[in-house]
Amino acid sequence: MNPAIRSSLQRGLVIPALPLALDANRRWDERRQRALLRYYFAAGAGGVAVGVHTTQFAIRDPQVGLFRPLLNLAAEEFSRADAGRGEPLVRITGICGPTAQAVAEAQLAVSTGYHAGLLSLAALKNATDDELIAHCRAVAEVIPVIGFYLQPSVGGRALPYSFWRRFAEIENVVAIKMAPFNRYQTLDVVRAVMESGREDIALYTGNDDNIVIDLLTPFRFQVDGEWKTRRIVGGLLGHWAVWTHKAVELLAQCQTIALKNQPIGLETLTLAQQVTDANAAFFDAANGYHGCIAGIHEVLRRQGLLEGIWCLDPHESPSLGQREEIDRVYEAYPELNDDAFVRENLAKWLI
Repeated sequence: MNPAIRSSLQRGLVIPALPLALDANRRWDERRQRALLRYYFAAGAGGVAVGVHTTQFAIRDPQVGLFRPLLNLAAEEFSRADAGRGEPLVRITGICGPTAQAVAEAQLAVSTGYHAGLLSLAALKNATDDELIAHCRAVAEVIPVIGFYLQPSVGGRALPYSFWRRFAEIENVVAIKMAPFNRYQTLDVVRAVMESGREDIALYTGNDDNIVIDLLTPFRFQVDGEWKTRRIVGGLLGHWAVWTHKAVELLAQCQTIALKNQPIGLETLTLAQQVTDANAAFFDAANGYHGCIAGIHEVLRRQGLLEGIWCLDPHESPSLGQREEIDRVYEAYPELNDDAFVRENLAKWLI
């Protein structure tokens, strides 16, 4: 990995998971797809993850055929943005499927200029640890890998400490996104990385239900008889696909507290609760995350970034009452949205 990219990743970034822009006929809306990427770059995101769960895995289906075109379009926007920046954006693509598919996706990502692959293991639900590690090594031979602990409720699988301890020994692993929405399983990953001795693996939260606390917590474990501390440095989140400008401010606030070892005030703990409450509305936690993608689309629609909330699957839509929940958190926490920022810039992003 380019040392500048790896340094950025280790410092900690806001990395939104890219939604897919469709029109009323459920055809790809390239104009609004570009606008979304421009929004994230202008908001201060340090990179974007393309072709992940929030993008809808169905883009890979042969009858849809959007995986390669989307990677190419996003690469164009990355390059356009990098031309005006001193520090390159981190280009991440989702990689999934059995080993042959995953390796092919990694090869495509490298050929189109991506820096790392976020590796989903959801397709290997019955694989042993040995089989999982062999799969991860095969992909890591092609592209730097970001590990991904995806919660079982949206298609992931439980991955024990023993797996993550061995995973951390793969040389080309550069980061891990923890999104089990589970404290015990998150601790398994952090402890495994610390006990591996790999200080160069960046830890990212994907725990949308615990974003602020993840970013503030000093994780402390005894390693070889010595107490050591690690922190989660940034977030790779579907939640940060909306209100991204405010997410950048939030990460900066958390990093300041963490790096200066400042006390965590009650107002910060309250902020953590408010962010989680907003996420519950966006991700449709009350209904088992059925409307998690549609909820993100609904916020982007309200801001004018998307024309509608259409998904590739017509059955993927907000749950009953989810829009009302989004109304509620909009009214309750106006300081968390970046609607004014979007209004000021939307016209130029849609050009």
